[in-house]
Amino acid sequence: MPEVNWIAVIVAGLIPTIIGMLYYGPIFGKAWYGSMGKTQAEMEPDNPAVSYGLALVVAMITSFSLKMMIEMMHRDVNDAGELVFASFHTFGHGALHGAFLCVFLVVPVIVSLSLFHKFAGKTIILNVLFWIICFALMGGILDAWT
Repeated sequence: MPEVNWIAVIVAGLIPTIIGMLYYGPIFGKAWYGSMGKTQAEMEPDNPAVSYGLALVVAMITSFSLKMMIEMMHRDVNDAGELVFASFHTFGHGALHGAFLCVFLVVPVIVSLSLFHKFAGKTIILNVLFWIICFALMGGILDAWT
């Protein structure tokens, strides 16, 4: 099993919360609410502590999982035939892995779920872009900060 920098996992796990406050707030908040025909008040969670707490927990799980997937992509076999975890660890390299994983694993789930929830195309695009940005930043942090 590869070594895990738990501080990096925690910092990367905070990315969806931090980016989400900006992305769904001052940057694209009006467009996002408008695309769903909702107001900010209508979108407030019934129990913010539970909603944001669980979102943070699953973001930490996502961060750890992303770290493991990135490391598994970096695996190699040495001359003795042993599995080693060595790679080109940079922010850009990790961001590429994060974005790649998001596009091919997360985006199809978001699109499928959104279609059955009857979200507008604009809502789907805003949500997809948010997660691609988050996964790229998370991957960059996790790969560079080994």
